[in-house]
Amino acid sequence: MEFSKKLSDNMDGLRSILQPDKNFDVVYRTIQVGGREACFYFIDGFTKDEVLLRLIQGFESLKPEDMPENAHDFSKQYLPYGEVNLIADSQAMVTQLLMGVTCLFIDGYDTCLAVDCRTYPARSVSEPDKDKVLRGSRDGFVETLIFNTALIRRRIRDPKLTMEITSAGESSHTDIAICYMEGRVDEQLLSMIKARIRNTHVDALTMNQESLAECIYPHKWYNPFPKFRFSERPDTAAASILEGNIVILVDTSPSAMILPSSVFDIIEEADDYYFPPVTGTYLRLSRMVISLLSLLVTPIWLLLLQNPQYIPSWLEFIQLSDPSYVPIIWQLLILELAIDGLRLAAVNTPNMLTTPLSVIAGIVLGEYSVKSGWFNSETMLYMAFVTIANYSQSSFELGYALKFMRVIILILTAVFNVWGFGAGILLSFCAVVFNRTIAGKSYIYPLIPFSWNEVRKRFFRGRLPHTSKTSR
Repeated sequence: MEFSKKLSDNMDGLRSILQPDKNFDVVYRTIQVGGREACFYFIDGFTKDEVLLRLIQGFESLKPEDMPENAHDFSKQYLPYGEVNLIADSQAMVTQLLMGVTCLFIDGYDTCLAVDCRTYPARSVSEPDKDKVLRGSRDGFVETLIFNTALIRRRIRDPKLTMEITSAGESSHTDIAICYMEGRVDEQLLSMIKARIRNTHVDALTMNQESLAECIYPHKWYNPFPKFRFSERPDTAAASILEGNIVILVDTSPSAMILPSSVFDIIEEADDYYFPPVTGTYLRLSRMVISLLSLLVTPIWLLLLQNPQYIPSWLEFIQLSDPSYVPIIWQLLILELAIDGLRLAAVNTPNMLTTPLSVIAGIVLGEYSVKSGWFNSETMLYMAFVTIANYSQSSFELGYALKFMRVIILILTAVFNVWGFGAGILLSFCAVVFNRTIAGKSYIYPLIPFSWNEVRKRFFRGRLPHTSKTSR
């Protein structure tokens, strides 16, 4: 619906749509502008009060002879603010209003003057709890989109850095920023991502980035290995953009979605680059080895217990020292579930009680479950290692993917012994090898297809690409 030049008609139409009598936070204010009736519409809590006050004070000095013939000229002459748009459609105007934009109607103009003086409640830009580093920047993304784009723009002061804004969700109209570097990004992938976001038909992105990820890449949902890399660090997002990747920021989400991402991209962390090459290489290789051990330690131990003839003499200490009252496979599966239960309990426990309750839970469940005969001490030891090893890398998705594969290998090993162990390893291998990034490329490139130069970069941290010789 297009607007009328009569202010009363516009206000009647918006009254039926916005229902300000029911919605206490939808505020409208009628004023006089140059001898004409005018009305401000804004959402309480989304508008900078000082900017709105300055605008109203400036309008008080206008006289009828000062008023231009159209809204375009009025915005140029009497709206001394940086972001002003003209909107002629009521649906677009309502969407902008609900996003926090202040809308001004003046009698005699058939166009809405949208003044973007919005502000959103936001927390401080602090270091994220999950993506911590030993050395480096201590800022992190927040739930406000414009703050997140500013954190990236601060690190990349290049006009080729492009940040396109779009939205998704028929009810939520959630803002989405697509960030990339012109000349470095895969244009075909970029076009595909834009088309998929544009063709996304959902009511709302209730779970922000996860909802968007499932919309733009609905294939192979049964494969638990993550297709995207998520990071709450602006330096990681900026480095990915400079490498030619695409970063997607979703309003109300404090993390960036980086794509395309292979398994090696997901394993990488910022600490690999904040330390010298030797230290960075050690941290990276340690993380890879520990992640692999978290997958294989308990299945290999179960396999050896079922086949003691395979245990060499120097490894005889891994056998059970006490009789087992509960089958080992059930001990391992119960602990897999119990660990997730403790993790969920820790998430929902108040901060002041997290440490004491964790200590109590560790002592009670660890000490007395062994004494009661439910678990053997060796089982508790190996599951404790697996639990700690899962936190050696920052991706929750990759940690749970390894967990699911580990449980499958354990069950197959318990049922089919050696053949089951081999089948579980083969299944896990196929889940990684036949997985594909969103660009359709190999998930484990540069191993398949093999590229020695890229393998060296992935496994061994060399000098940073921007490092140059010091001028004399």
